Amino acid sequence: MAERLEDLNLPNAVVTRIIKEALPDGVTVGKDARIAVAKAASIFILYLTSSANIVAKKGNRKTISGQDVMQAMVDIEFDQFIDPLQESLENFRKAQKEKKDATSKKKQQKKDDDDVNGEDEEVAREAVDF
Repeated sequence: MAERLEDLNLPNAVVTRIIKEALPDGVTVGKDARIAVAKAASIFILYLTSSANIVAKKGNRKTISGQDVMQAMVDIEFDQFIDPLQESLENFRKAQKEKKDATSKKKQQKKDDDDVNGEDEEVAREAVDF
């Protein structure tokens, strides 16, 4: 658990970037407004996490899953955000899978290259022995 209350705050740079992306160009947000949004977001995350934990405990589980968060959104009456959240979760999973596949492909390519280079060295050794 967090040692200090400040440890639970979201990074200011992240909050500022999210706010800027959500607002039209030319709109500025004061420092106190950014701090208020960061505090509100932190409180919401804690509340949602607590609600998702209750859902997981009802299912006799200790690990909170994406479905627990979805159910918690319904429980706290934020169900209008479930579709965008589900879409974001699917996009995240797809990106993770693509990243994993790319890493596997890269490792396989490196292994294949090493195998080819090993064969070339063996052929060269055989030619010298001849």
